[in-house]
Amino acid sequence: MKKVDMLTPIGILIGISMVVFGVISSGGMSGFLAFIDVPSILIVLGGVFGTLCVSFPLKQLKNMGRVGKQAFQSKEINVEEIVGTFVHLSEKARREGLLSLEAELEQIDDSFVKKGILLAIDGVEPEIIRELLEAEVAAVEERHARGRSMFEKAGDYAPAWGMIGTLVGLVLMLKSLNTPSSLGPNMAIALLTTFYGALLSNLFFQPIAAKLAGKTEHELFVKEVIIEGVIGLQAGQNSRFVQAKLKVFAPVEKRKLEEKREHVREA
Repeated sequence: MKKVDMLTPIGILIGISMVVFGVISSGGMSGFLAFIDVPSILIVLGGVFGTLCVSFPLKQLKNMGRVGKQAFQSKEINVEEIVGTFVHLSEKARREGLLSLEAELEQIDDSFVKKGILLAIDGVEPEIIRELLEAEVAAVEERHARGRSMFEKAGDYAPAWGMIGTLVGLVLMLKSLNTPSSLGPNMAIALLTTFYGALLSNLFFQPIAAKLAGKTEHELFVKEVIIEGVIGLQAGQNSRFVQAKLKVFAPVEKRKLEEKREHVREA
């Protein structure tokens, strides 16, 4: 079940708040309004969008919003629950055979787990199971990397377009030195485009790309746990051995707590 990942909007809000606070505390409300310049915003956003259109196919760009949305969502994947599931399945498989696991598939929501169990039930060799599942893992990693690359590229392009806007502003300013009234607006374009480019890159595009990379890494880690569990099922390994093997994937803190509980029970 997906929930809202509050850290992403909170982090962006904190960053914006610090910038706004710094501007207002130094220059008041009039100083804040001086940082709002529509031509500068259009140069940076329009330039970034244009370069993304050149860099990526339309089909991929259409998914940019959906990909970015993942940074604001949190899907709970409990490794301990996965370990418990495979321990239960291994116990049942040892008692009643692999075919008995078909009845358990209805209670499993994860399609990757289902696919692995079906391969085990069908008697596919462990090497082939691992090869098939790891091929799917590689496909997931590649798909996520393609989606994330749009935000990484946007993070690279935004500061560059800020500098382009600065050059535009400087040229306009130099051409209008004889018109003092136009110096202010042209200087604003020259300076604010760099500001907007740096802000968008370091507070939005690059952090979202980093958050997506972290989510991908965790998802691939979980899939590796599942693969090991499926291989254990197919090989008919004892449930205790399956539990011990999969336990190494649990967080260190959880493992230490479980070890303490086992020592207390033994005492």
